[in-house]
Amino acid sequence: MENVIELRNVNKSFKGFQLKDFSMTVKKGFVTGFIGGNGVGKSTTINLIMNLLQPDSGTISIFGLNYKQHEKEIKQRIGFVFDDNIFYEHLTLTEMRRIIKRAYSNWDDNLFRYYVEQFELPLNKKIKTFSKGMMMKASLTIALSHHAELIVMDEPTSGLDPVFRREFLDVLHRLMENEDKTIFFSTHITTDLDSIADYIIFIDKGQHIFTKESTQIEEEYAIVKGETELLDADTKKEFISIRKSNHGFEALTANKSRIEEMFGQMVLIEKPSIEDIMFYTKKGAEWHV
Repeated sequence: MENVIELRNVNKSFKGFQLKDFSMTVKKGFVTGFIGGNGVGKSTTINLIMNLLQPDSGTISIFGLNYKQHEKEIKQRIGFVFDDNIFYEHLTLTEMRRIIKRAYSNWDDNLFRYYVEQFELPLNKKIKTFSKGMMMKASLTIALSHHAELIVMDEPTSGLDPVFRREFLDVLHRLMENEDKTIFFSTHITTDLDSIADYIIFIDKGQHIFTKESTQIEEEYAIVKGETELLDADTKKEFISIRKSNHGFEALTANKSRIEEMFGQMVLIEKPSIEDIMFYTKKGAEWHV
């Protein structure tokens, strides 16, 4: 299966932060969610993917190409949807189209008009009058209008109301059903990934924690609840993190079948959310509340 994005043993250091020996792949034709808390390296990774930063060491390839020799070709094939406004606010969307289309050899005015109509975007209002939701739709319209094969999204639903977030995600879902595209979706709103992500990449403190299929996460991970007396030196090894209280323990495991085998009916086993996995992994070890 072809990888659209590959990072191999990438290192990037800043004052107080380091992306350490970081490797990951993003497969063609799928939605990959990129998750992690604030300040763990998501934006740094995206800036490396976009060639806005260069690694201190390691290799980065997009569509099997490197930026040093193929930057123009790569960027022709990528669309960007960012949380921040990247347009000139004093211009209209029509005026922005005239500027942006010159940069792309595959620009398609018919496609641009199609998405403007689908998203009900005003062509002749200044962009500074756009709501957050309209701005996201405008960014996606521009990204799609030059037939981008890879759509990179950095917190696209941050600050959107729940109704519009769902509408935006429905658009992405329809896009993936009808087109051969790849979406790389960085977000801290992990519930947005429940209905759309095929794969999840989890990063914490500048390190790759895992890349897994969404279905694989459901099969392997579990929240386990039980009496504290069930915990000993051996059973504790089965958990990523354990939270103890006066009422018992609650823990995260990455081996649900093993827990079922060990404890049987003595514990309650529940499906974790992606947020649960992030929370317990970040907490680590064992703590008491």
